[in-house]
Amino acid sequence: MATRYGTMSTMSKRLITITRELSKGVDTLSFSEPVAFVYNPLKYAWKSHRSFLQKYGGGKGRVLLIGMNPGPWGMAQTGVPFGEVANVHAFLGIEEPVKQPELVHPKRPIQGFDCPRSEVSGRRVWEWARKRYGSAERFFENFFILNYCPLCFMEEGGKNRTPDKLKPEERDAVFQVCDVALRKFVKALEPSKIVGIGGFAKKRAMKTLERDDIETILHPSPASPIANRGWAPQIEKQFEAMGVLLPQLNDNLN
Repeated sequence: MATRYGTMSTMSKRLITITRELSKGVDTLSFSEPVAFVYNPLKYAWKSHRSFLQKYGGGKGRVLLIGMNPGPWGMAQTGVPFGEVANVHAFLGIEEPVKQPELVHPKRPIQGFDCPRSEVSGRRVWEWARKRYGSAERFFENFFILNYCPLCFMEEGGKNRTPDKLKPEERDAVFQVCDVALRKFVKALEPSKIVGIGGFAKKRAMKTLERDDIETILHPSPASPIANRGWAPQIEKQFEAMGVLLPQLNDNLN
């Protein structure tokens, strides 16, 4: 199958199929207060996410990084995990038309690639990848990244609500759908190592996959005082401790 990025790999096709199933699955769920708005960027920003899978989904045996769920100024805008607008465009080379959710929170508009705000978490992730690897292509030869849950939850006042803070019955329904997808992603990707970005992702991966060898790195959120004291140097030490080799900075353009 030919795409604007060339011939799509069998792996990319498989990831696209799993992702579509995941998107349809979470679309059947319903939520109550305090959740007032729910965004599914796999639906309204599908073109961008599909481009992400087409460009970078190919290949087995990589380190799989797992995030929690989209942030309102990152993947919710661009459809790409940790999708800070500037880096998705300039570093990942992706910019596709983004539609609108069915219901839009007035304080959290979807502006797609015209969004003027920068998501700190996403900026930290991709700026580290660029500095360490030089190019997105080289980074994705070694890593792949996805979010455990594709939905962005917001309260009436605009506050972001993470999946673990949902009502128990709603949380469990989300986990049931996302667990199925994660198992399929891992089976397809055959990662050399699975790493949760933050404690939530590690915990869910361990439970879902019934494995005790899941690693974790510090989440890049600006809400974390530890991350604000230098996220990149700390996660590099964590990667080193778990045996993930990183290229020398002076070699990242070779």
